[in-house]
Amino acid sequence: MSEVISSADFQSKVLEAPGKVLVDFFATWCGPCRMLAPVLDEVAAENAAVKVYKVDIDQSPDVAARYGVTSVPTLVVFVDGQVVNQTVGAQPKQNILALLNA
Repeated sequence: MSEVISSADFQSKVLEAPGKVLVDFFATWCGPCRMLAPVLDEVAAENAAVKVYKVDIDQSPDVAARYGVTSVPTLVVFVDGQVVNQTVGAQPKQNILALLNA
């Protein structure tokens, strides 16, 4: 299951993490975000080498603003703390896997 992290955790869990990290910028009121949640849980369960975290844009607006998140859900892939890929909108599992492997 993907873990919801706060602004305080973002530095250590995402920016300082080695390897790939997938961050889902979401909101509790967002229907597509709720539809995407079980897909992200599957991706997390099947890809041990990728950490998957969720950032609530209403609870951590500073992080969302730093990465230009204006629409949710937004998925951002980090490798060794650097943004390497991102997409906006609910995505099917194969698109998320392609995003991670691009």
